[in-house]
Amino acid sequence: MQRNVPPSATRAAAAVLMAAALGLASLANAQTPAPASSQQMRQTMSQAAPPVDPTFSAYTLVQMCKQRNDNAAQAGCVGAIRGIIHGYQYGVLFLGQRATMPANETQRVSLCLSNVPVSSLIDDFLADAAQVDEDSLKHTPAEVAVLGSVHLHHACT
Repeated sequence: MQRNVPPSATRAAAAVLMAAALGLASLANAQTPAPASSQQMRQTMSQAAPPVDPTFSAYTLVQMCKQRNDNAAQAGCVGAIRGIIHGYQYGVLFLGQRATMPANETQRVSLCLSNVPVSSLIDDFLADAAQVDEDSLKHTPAEVAVLGSVHLHHACT
């Protein structure tokens, strides 16, 4: 059976996997960081964020996931949430197998999702997104919003 996966979902899954791998690779190569100077902090804060794909922003995903009575929208929501989470988890697993990381570092970035239904992840995501300004959601990648929400509620400690 062939699935019709929207190109934005495919790009999103690839972006999540790449972001997870790059982010976790930076953890693997990191030494104890020196405190950042105020000049470094200002420079980092002033750098423009990369553009967000408007077809897969946090706002777009929230709108899709809110459509409880639309089976196609719910399928897209569930698929996007699962794809983002699986991509991230595979990135953590990949890095954990191929890099030497400080003790407990893999656990710190992992998600503990044993027996957690996707519907509860969606509910958490929608509740968290409801606390954020709509304009901010439009400028936030869906992957960042979903992983932030899931990590907030299901981080391994």
